[in-house]
Amino acid sequence: MRPFDASGAFAPSVPRGGKALRSLAVRGAGMNIFSGVMSLGIQVAATVVLGRILAPRDFGLVAMVLTFSMLLANTPNNGFIDAILQRKEINESLASNLFWISTGIAVTLTGLFALAAPLVARFYNEQTVIRIAVALSLQILLTCAPTVHAALLRRAMLFPSLAMNDIVARAMGVVTSIVLGLAGWSYWALVAGQLMMSLSTAVGVWILCAWMPKSPAVEETRDALRFAGHIGVRYSINYFVRNFDNLLVGWRFGANPLGYYKKAYDLFAMPMTQLVSANANVAVSALSRVRDDRAQWTRYVLGALGMLAFIGMALAGDLTLIGKDVIRVLLGPNWGTAGWIFTFFAPAIGIMMVSGVHGWIHVSLGHAERWLKWGIFEWAVTCALFLAGLPWGPQGVAVAWSASFWALTLPSLWYAGRPVDFGVMPVVRAIWRYIVASLAASVAAYAVLAHSWWLRNLEDTAGALLRIVCVTATFGVLYLAAVVVLHRGPAPLRTMVTLIGELRGRRRPATVANNTSRVVTAPSVE
Repeated sequence: MRPFDASGAFAPSVPRGGKALRSLAVRGAGMNIFSGVMSLGIQVAATVVLGRILAPRDFGLVAMVLTFSMLLANTPNNGFIDAILQRKEINESLASNLFWISTGIAVTLTGLFALAAPLVARFYNEQTVIRIAVALSLQILLTCAPTVHAALLRRAMLFPSLAMNDIVARAMGVVTSIVLGLAGWSYWALVAGQLMMSLSTAVGVWILCAWMPKSPAVEETRDALRFAGHIGVRYSINYFVRNFDNLLVGWRFGANPLGYYKKAYDLFAMPMTQLVSANANVAVSALSRVRDDRAQWTRYVLGALGMLAFIGMALAGDLTLIGKDVIRVLLGPNWGTAGWIFTFFAPAIGIMMVSGVHGWIHVSLGHAERWLKWGIFEWAVTCALFLAGLPWGPQGVAVAWSASFWALTLPSLWYAGRPVDFGVMPVVRAIWRYIVASLAASVAAYAVLAHSWWLRNLEDTAGALLRIVCVTATFGVLYLAAVVVLHRGPAPLRTMVTLIGELRGRRRPATVANNTSRVVTAPSVE
């Protein structure tokens, strides 16, 4: 894609509403979901292999460093992406200025983190961390360097190309880690995999977006930088909250318990990462284009909430029942502690997915400063809960995570929608039936399992796999039945079937095909 024409104006033509925009957004979300499924498969394969050739301590050591390094990598990255997506107009001069500013910040942060490696080691009282931190400092630069190019691709809604690039990059990183792990590189295999994934992502984005930034020019960038700054700080706060638990567990209990805790958390966060976070740019792009049509904007938001609740509450109920067995099948019998910790995470999977929509609302409406204010409040509440749960060990911190999502989701959506009178009651009406259905199906499925003593007492990996299949099938039937009963009909199921059809591209209007053909000026990955 060549993002700018000869005059410096943004070249790709993207619809601002109607069925064409919906089709682009749905297909983009569909490709992101496909990418998420593929990434999940890659991650599961990596977990199965690496969990057997590396020690929990190896994962814990790398997690100690990534807690800090990814914070610095995401600070400029997310802020500049959202600033480019949310603006009504963008030209080549502004994009070039943002590129050089972003790159300058990345170079500075890379150097500072490498110099700060001894401080990270002192915090954990683990000298091995110094070498890992110096190596992973390069990931900050590799992550930030393609930021503006990736944002331009997202603004043109070329999500299929980005999704395929992400799949390839993840595969490259995993293959690198597995090969080096088999060669006996221990934690260095994980470090090399991280660097390879970031390098592959950057190279792929630069190939897809054939654009060379111009020299810095006098251009009004203050508004864009202010918006990017608010978003960047908000993401930094969010990242700190999302990793403060790792800091506490690693500091209080050491690398081994942190390795167990991190694997449990990764499984907990996977649905949020693959279904919500992966589609955030699609949602923001679509909602930003219809924000002046409040009725259509509201329908989009409520539709997203209902869909995420339908999927998320099902995952929460099922994984609460089978989480231990999933960990055993994926990682082996030596990771039983991680399975125990995961059972305290799982009940919050659904509400965590629903909570992610409040960020879409803030950014699409252009209220980055309100999102930042909410982030500060969320940080205070969540960190207080972590500290309260810490005396009970890693599982106490997991309970704190679950409690924070259940306590903060409705207030976060109310605060996000307040400037446009988007209240709490429509949100409650969109999600409550799925919560009740999940709870009822979980209790009923657990009762069935409790009376199936032969299934409950199977202890080997094959038995765990059989339990996963039987419990999931039982829960799934009960959950769908409860959803139909509570909605007094199969309307939600029909909606999901229709959406799946659209995701598969069955209803792609010709107008959308015309729009996308004008966007793509280089060979498409799709």
